[in-house]
Amino acid sequence: MIPKKIHYCWFGRGQMPELAINCLESWKKNLPDYEIVVWNEDSFDINSNRYVKEAYESKKFAFVTDYVRLYALYNHGGIYMDTDVEVLKSLDKFLVHGAFTGCEDDMMCVTGTMASVKGHSWIEKLLSGYDDRSFILPDGSFDRTPNTKVITDLTISEYGWKPQNILQALKDDLYIYPFDVFCAKQWRTGNVTITKDTHTVHHFSASWHSKTDKFKHKIRLLIGPKAAGFIINIMKKLKG
Repeated sequence: MIPKKIHYCWFGRGQMPELAINCLESWKKNLPDYEIVVWNEDSFDINSNRYVKEAYESKKFAFVTDYVRLYALYNHGGIYMDTDVEVLKSLDKFLVHGAFTGCEDDMMCVTGTMASVKGHSWIEKLLSGYDDRSFILPDGSFDRTPNTKVITDLTISEYGWKPQNILQALKDDLYIYPFDVFCAKQWRTGNVTITKDTHTVHHFSASWHSKTDKFKHKIRLLIGPKAAGFIINIMKKLKG
């Protein structure tokens, strides 16, 4: 059984935004008998992993979280949730699995909610991918590979997940649920689709993006990628 324990990360010692505060309140309301554990600079050794140390020193805290969520699940078991995940109803029915998460879309098999028993093979394989990995690349740039891609690639190659928005039971009792169960929000458009099966909503606050990145994303949604690219290039030239 997956223990009734929720893990979340908050690195950087910044003030928590209203969305995160409201989401945490939804956890307490709908999961009153779950232990809530926060992982931060006081509870995790930043220097224990090179990738984490480099990401933290670069103030890219979302990438620190990519590792620490796996560390928490592997060593303690439970449910990890991003701080922009709202809980709508109890998650007790899913605790019988060895591990679970939900589709973000037809191509990505993980969202802001993921869980496992302590020591699960899926989490172990994902965690070991950081053993010899650097966040800062040889040319000085950052490894910004989204953890959704890393997790999806491994789940396809090691567990046989098929990129389809359907419930899939994989080896080692790993379950991948459809989009509406744990995600329910399209990150590209912001459209929310709540059904009778929706248990959590991932609001995609994208706190790791800069204000410039968020502005570019909004422009792309409004006028399309080609027109947005044209305008962004003009803006770059004007600044230069």
